[in-house]
Amino acid sequence: MLKGVRQMIKHLFNGKNSWLRLSIPSFLLALFFLLLSFSNVHTETYNLEKFSVAHETIRSPVTIENERKTEQRVREATLDVEDRYQLSMDVAEERLAYIEEVFEAVGEVNQSESGRLSTEENLNQLNSLLSSAITDELPMEIFRPFLNASENDLNKTKELLISSAESYFNEGIRTTDLEDTLDTLKLKIRYSSIPEDLKDESSELGSFALVENAIFDPQATDEARKEAAAQVQPSMIQAGEVIVTEGATITNDIYDELEITGLLNQERNVMPYLGLTLFSLLLGAAILYHFRKMMIEEGLTYRHISVVVLVSVISMSLMKGFSVFDFSNEFLYYLMPAAMGAILIKLLCNERFAVFMSVIFSLMAVVLFNGEVPGALNAHMGIYVLLSQLAGIFFLWNTSDRLFIAKTGVGIALINCMTISFTVFLSFEKYSWFDWGLFAGYGLISAVLSVILTFGLLPIIESTFDILSDSKLIALANPNHRLLRKILMETPGTYHHSVMVANLSEAACESIGARGLLARVAAYYHDLGKTMRPHYFIENQMGMKNPHDYIKPEQSAAIIISHPYDGAKLLEKEKLPKEIIDIAKQHHGTTLLKYFYYKAKEKESSVNESMFRYPGPKPQTKEAAIVCICDSVEAAVRSLDQPTQEKIDSIVHAIIEDRILDGQLDDCNLTFKELNKLELAICETLQGIFHSRIQYPNQNNLVKEAK
Repeated sequence: MLKGVRQMIKHLFNGKNSWLRLSIPSFLLALFFLLLSFSNVHTETYNLEKFSVAHETIRSPVTIENERKTEQRVREATLDVEDRYQLSMDVAEERLAYIEEVFEAVGEVNQSESGRLSTEENLNQLNSLLSSAITDELPMEIFRPFLNASENDLNKTKELLISSAESYFNEGIRTTDLEDTLDTLKLKIRYSSIPEDLKDESSELGSFALVENAIFDPQATDEARKEAAAQVQPSMIQAGEVIVTEGATITNDIYDELEITGLLNQERNVMPYLGLTLFSLLLGAAILYHFRKMMIEEGLTYRHISVVVLVSVISMSLMKGFSVFDFSNEFLYYLMPAAMGAILIKLLCNERFAVFMSVIFSLMAVVLFNGEVPGALNAHMGIYVLLSQLAGIFFLWNTSDRLFIAKTGVGIALINCMTISFTVFLSFEKYSWFDWGLFAGYGLISAVLSVILTFGLLPIIESTFDILSDSKLIALANPNHRLLRKILMETPGTYHHSVMVANLSEAACESIGARGLLARVAAYYHDLGKTMRPHYFIENQMGMKNPHDYIKPEQSAAIIISHPYDGAKLLEKEKLPKEIIDIAKQHHGTTLLKYFYYKAKEKESSVNESMFRYPGPKPQTKEAAIVCICDSVEAAVRSLDQPTQEKIDSIVHAIIEDRILDGQLDDCNLTFKELNKLELAICETLQGIFHSRIQYPNQNNLVKEAK
């Protein structure tokens, strides 16, 4: 049993991406932050009485709801809700139909032969045409002017009454509003353009037609009141908010707020410490998760984790040191070299890791720069730290040129000044232009300090943790390196191919901000395995007969497929960096050797496709994916008789599209936007290489990709 326990513990700690091994640095960082920020959540309590005088300014240590004020707001909101009514459009249609009926009946009387009769006889005929609902409510005398009016006047009157009634019905006529609506209609008719002798009778007809069509809806009213109550914002006492100023009298309201926030409780409040501990644990868990994710997806090692831990300790210590200036109105804490940590992590690890740690550092800054006001969070400083670090990451796109770090400082200074300006302009405090210039100067100095510290710490950390830096990559790119000379002497065609792939890969990487120098050096070594069987690869045959013509397709596929892994073994034997070895293994992913696969299918239909696929793994990084693409692109373009611009563009696009559809780029985190950029960069590089040989004959057929 003890042996089993030992084996389990050994497995937990010795795994490649062990959770326990990674949890140690993760939670050590969390513990370090907890100790640094302990003083930032320390709370004071007070022994105060109502109507006494406060001897100091007291701020709220927590964000908490004042329930009594919230209830008061809810009552006020529900009382402000108006009653809800439901419109009855059936009533509206019925009353409008009466108006239509009147004018249709008048028109019928006027157009019939009875138009020659006397007015009294016409009124009698009209009475017989109208429904009882109209004749019971309206005296027939009001229709006498309508029988004597012209057709044009009748149409104008009808249109006015119908349109007015429709608008009132659509708005809804309540019982309490009916009288006002009738008065409004009468005024509208009085000042209309219809004949004077029709206005009074039209008003009476309109008054008959307009009735209540908005019925009180108790259910809708109740729901509206509930919705209004739900939308009431709670009355909150914010952390850091001044409850009472020095010398002010403690009123009942102030005393209630002091009691709600726990400032009158003589017992020590442990909740802030518990909250800080939970926050630290959350940060530690996030760091642990990302540590493991970076090791799995980005191929980082424990050396990189150690670098991040060291840089994090330095960054947190600087934040704590500069936070002592937080009490000052001079904002001296803006001098802190916020961008240093992100720049170092990007240079020594990768951009993704740098972005993640930038978020972690900014969250820490929110607590560390709270002016030691328990419960308060300095969001402005968190934003400043985050944007300053992201500026360093964004502007440092050329990591192979150390002088570029100094140029990056200009971009950081610009973002620092803009962020400080945002804080100053958004503040309720009134600052002069001199103050703004002074604070902006702090941002400029912060950028300078970030660059200086980066230059000072970078070589020390590189040498201490043996990180694959740009200087080491430049040494590996030396043509006199033993393995590169081996490729040149034994497989000259492959050497030329590798140089071309290196040029394409570097240009493609730089177009999307990936490590171009790493891709270039990895491309030099990616086909080292071809030195094991040089003549089985077309670029090294030099006019000799192709040995694949004399063996089975399965044997040919086995030879071709083995070269990435033969090369990786040679690289491991020579102890080259893991990043170079991984790209050598992954530069063909799990692609299919189509030529030999279809050649085998011609002989036998039931061919196992897996025998003609590279076993992988697929490219795991952007650099590996780019070398994979450029390897195929260079071989395909080299096979063209006359590489015109159109042919080059077509082949590059087709190869990238094929890699996407075949799923070869699923694990490398390349976006479609980045693929478009690197496609353009590859095409431009190829056009420069083949420019002197480009001709433009009238040929549209492209040579198939060489296999």
